[in-house]
Amino acid sequence: MKFALQNSAGQTYEAYAYTGGKAFDANKPTLVFIHGVLNDHSVWILQTRYLAHHGFNVLAVDLPGHGRSGGEAPASVEEAAQFIEALLDAAGVRQAGLVGHSWGSLIALEAAARLKERITHLALVGTAFPMKVSPALIEASLNEPMKALQMVNVFSRATLAAPPSALGPGTWVYGASMALGRRVLASNTQVNIFHRGFVACDSYANGLEAMTDVTCPVLFVLGESDQMTPPRAAKSLIDQAKAKGKTFSVVKVPMGHHQMSESPEETLAALKTFLGLTT
Repeated sequence: MKFALQNSAGQTYEAYAYTGGKAFDANKPTLVFIHGVLNDHSVWILQTRYLAHHGFNVLAVDLPGHGRSGGEAPASVEEAAQFIEALLDAAGVRQAGLVGHSWGSLIALEAAARLKERITHLALVGTAFPMKVSPALIEASLNEPMKALQMVNVFSRATLAAPPSALGPGTWVYGASMALGRRVLASNTQVNIFHRGFVACDSYANGLEAMTDVTCPVLFVLGESDQMTPPRAAKSLIDQAKAKGKTFSVVKVPMGHHQMSESPEETLAALKTFLGLTT
């Protein structure tokens, strides 16, 4: 499904969101899923399809300038958070839960802080703050993107073929992710969205303040073998949530940084519990 949005210059562009195989209905409880660097809506395929068929309105977005979405690719977490607000407005959604992975978790956090009571739930998957990216990886993403893509997929994965995976038992998660990264990178010929996304992660400094301003329950879904954002890297956000009296829970799932495809059932189970689903 596509929504017409306007950028800061008043230019109209279309933003794509996958609805989980169900017709969009703004009157249902709504969940917005936000992908990470060089990903798109498809990384959420198992979780979104299940939730769309169990009472939720699902919008798994392609960020601007990524995949099927037009517009300028966001250069910061803050810019991407503005996009989430604009998307909710365009969709006619008064309240929504946000689920974000990696860079998307920072975007979800910032959007939840800005939108306050408009956000009903906040799930941070594979999150960290600060989300620093090694200089070598930032440099490679700019000058040798295929090398950087290989590096990311080696660091991100705890296994090559997770049993089961989001696409079925034995799926070659490394190869599938490499193909996705190449496709998303090629979807934007104007800017290097790989490098831009990493810089946005590395430079985001508002995490603790944003957590202070969040008004809804928060779920942390962390990969036990995650080398990109190890569980300890979320400690500052968890400590801030605790210090500020937030309602929060922490769930650790097996495998690595791509919790949605390496630990799809466990990630879905964590979301179901968080959302109060019993079936």
